Parts: sequence; C-alpha cells; structure tokens
Amino acid sequence: MSLLSEAKRIIRRYRLFPKKRWGQHFLVELSVLESLTEYADLKRDDIVLEIGAGLGFLTQVLAMKCGLVCAVEIDPKLVKILQLRLRDLENVKIIEGDVLRVSLPDFNKIVSVPPYGISSELIQWLIGKNFASAVLVFQREFANKLSAPIGSDAYSWLTVIAYYHFNVEILDDVPRWMFYPPPDVDSVIVRLTPKEPPPFPLGDKILFKELLQALFTQRNRKVRNALRAFIEKKSIALSEEVIERLPFQNRRVRELAPEDFGVLANVLSKGFL
Repeated sequence: MSLLSEAKRIIRRYRLFPKKRWGQHFLVELSVLESLTEYADLKRDDIVLEIGAGLGFLTQVLAMKCGLVCAVEIDPKLVKILQLRLRDLENVKIIEGDVLRVSLPDFNKIVSVPPYGISSELIQWLIGKNFASAVLVFQREFANKLSAPIGSDAYSWLTVIAYYHFNVEILDDVPRWMFYPPPDVDSVIVRLTPKEPPPFPLGDKILFKELLQALFTQRNRKVRNALRAFIEKKSIALSEEVIERLPFQNRRVRELAPEDFGVLANVLSKGFL
C-alpha cells in the first residue's frame, strides 16, 4: 500500500480533519523520507528529534536508521494514533506538546517536516542548541529567505541571523503533490549545520538581533536614517560625534552584508568607534 493510500485510510478510520493552524499536511512520498535520513547521515548511536510526527511515516523510517527517535506532536488525537501505530517500535519516544516549549531529552540530530507556521520561531529556537545537523522540509519561500543574496527581495533580518549561526544548504525540491492534503506551496529540503566558530565577533547578540529587526523594517532607507531612529528608540548613549562617524551611513540597509551589521552592533554596544 502506498503512503498516500495509508494516509487516507488512517484519516478515514480515525475521523481526522487535518488542521491548517497546525500545518497538518502529511508527507506521503517514501523516496523523500529516505532522502531526509540520507542527508542526515544517520548512525545507530544517533538520537534524532522529529518535530511534528503527524501520522508517523517519517518516524518509522527514522527508527530503522538510528538509536532513538524523539517524536514530538502537538495534536492530542495524533499522539494517540502514533502510540497505537508505533507501539512495537522500542526506540521511539513520543512526546506530546509544542516543541518550542516542551521539555526534551538530549538529541544530536534533527530530521523533520515541521509545521510551516513555526518556521521562523524554529530557526531562532535552534540557536544555541547542541546538535550536529538539522535536515528539515521548509516552504520554498521561507528557505529562500534563509539563503538570500545580499540586496535581494528575500534578504531579511532572518537571513543575517541564519548566516551568523548556521551553514544553510538547500538540497532537493519537494513538490506540493507529495503531501496529503497538498499545501498551496512547494517545499524544499534544507540542511542546517551550526557554525563553529561564528563568522564574526559580536559583543551583544541580543542587541544585534534587535538592530537587524529594526533596520530591516526600513530596508530601502539609508543606514543613517534607519540607525538614528533605532538609537533614539533604544536610548543608546552615543555622542553626536560618534553618530556622525558611524560606518555605512550612505548605503541602503538592504545593501549591508551580515558582517556590516555586526560592525554596527558592536559599535552600538561599546558606545564608541
């Protein structure tokens, strides 16, 4: 039986109504599930976090390749179905709750088709987590933001944050017809590998993030104007002389490289050039 037929059977049997708010589009293409495990280079001693276990199709494939699967699912009804369907798999631990808030055991790899609605939060949640790699399926538009060229329409504060913390690789297409029910968008497989060491020094990572978020709301303005508004809002104590000497003033926000934002954040955190 194909995974599509199996998905339809499970949905009928348990009277499921896939919820858009939880991004319940189930990946039903076995070749893609196997590709995810291959890109993660799974070994028998790996502990894998799966975010949004759904009907358990990926969970089953992961369980054949690694030591332990920590399968997180927020939908209580799906949790019960997973407990029934996967009860014979001793190396699967099913965790009910929101992955961004629930307590989790240690893991060293992530392989998942997470709900698209938490993509941005998920990237930020991964920062500082101790893992070797994450192989994830994201909406194509979101994946493009993670790896966007400087100055492009997709270039955003999230691009810079992702660049600072991760090596981002876009690997394979996952067309919408590979899901049931199909979403309105196409997807891609993305691999994230934490950068060690970071590409440039930062004195204050919180200020760096706040600066990025503020400046990219004015991405087409000159840095001089966008930066002055941020300094005033945050009540950062800088002399007029220092403000006048800040770098990149005549460039547009969207034209700055990630390293340039790092320079600005370090100047603001130290209060001098």
